[in-house]
Amino acid sequence: MADFTQRPTVIPALSYREPMSAFTWLQSAFGFEPRMLITDAAGDLAHSEMAFEGGWIMVGSEWSANHRSPAGLDGKCTQSVHVQVSTDIDAHCARARAAGAEILAEPETQFYGDRTYRARDLEGHIWTFGQTVATVPPEDWDKETGLKTKIWE
Repeated sequence: MADFTQRPTVIPALSYREPMSAFTWLQSAFGFEPRMLITDAAGDLAHSEMAFEGGWIMVGSEWSANHRSPAGLDGKCTQSVHVQVSTDIDAHCARARAAGAEILAEPETQFYGDRTYRARDLEGHIWTFGQTVATVPPEDWDKETGLKTKIWE
């Protein structure tokens, strides 16, 4: 049984028009694992929590005028979710594509050493997935890009 006193400090909460479908789809497409599912008297999803490699998300309904799915906002996203994976990012992308995710950016190695791809889920939320494939010091990526990076310890 999951220890709900040991959740991560930050847990993104996503609203869906069809939250039960999203709960199931996020398992098959992105590999999220169910941790909690609360249903109402009609069997509809009232609240859920899912995990992936130590990170968590909450999946729920459009429960107020300010908590909406991109599907309820003409496809507009107000945020995106980044997930850092430890397994083969290209295989993760293939799994997402096979489950029906719209791949917005194919896997590509970035200047900072992560290989990333971007996908849109079944209701329009945008997800970025990354896997560190090389250790690149910030001073090297600054030279390559012209950016100036500041790191806090």
